[in-house]
Amino acid sequence: MYWILFIGIALISYMVQANLKSKFEKYSKMPLANGMTGRDVAIKMLQDNGIYDVKVISTPGMLTDHYNPANKTVNLSEGVYGSNSVAAAAVAAHECGHALQHARAYAPLKMRSALVPVVQFSSSIMSWVLLAGILMVQSMPQILLAGIVLFAATTLFSFITLPVEINASKRALAWMSSAGITNVFNHKAAEDALKSAAYTYVVAALSSLATLVYYVSIYMGRRD
Repeated sequence: MYWILFIGIALISYMVQANLKSKFEKYSKMPLANGMTGRDVAIKMLQDNGIYDVKVISTPGMLTDHYNPANKTVNLSEGVYGSNSVAAAAVAAHECGHALQHARAYAPLKMRSALVPVVQFSSSIMSWVLLAGILMVQSMPQILLAGIVLFAATTLFSFITLPVEINASKRALAWMSSAGITNVFNHKAAEDALKSAAYTYVVAALSSLATLVYYVSIYMGRRD
């Protein structure tokens, strides 16, 4: 049963990733009427919201865009930073949405940020603890239980990430519409691009939950 579930989630994940790539390729060829690049969009959104202490920089790679609250930087991938497409504008505005969350002390973002060191620690030893726990489940089930607790922290992080990402997209889309970055002809495209990206976080959270349930089932059935 669990293998069927894992295979199903893996297939859904593949389809979601393929859909995301297809959508971004499509909307990356759709230029903004005003010619603004991802960098321009990010700077304008920050300034329109009274945020002047966040830098917009370019980062290598594809879809490596992120906001770093530690040093207050909006990091845009090379394909977004200098592109004037609808996709680039949507991604840039989304990352600035995180900067707005940070500036407004958005509770789920604060919670996720607080969990980062916990998740980093858990991820560094979790695989080894779980492996040892499975091998020694009959003699020392406490090891597997410890691994489950570590994995549960990463699962919690995945679910807290969902409202953070969805809210950032809502902030981005609302501002893009009100600021005239998008219009009636391309706003749906920006919305579709961000919605496709959000699905990846949903699948990741469900996959993490399914894996957690699997480890719990091993622990609970150790005496069978």
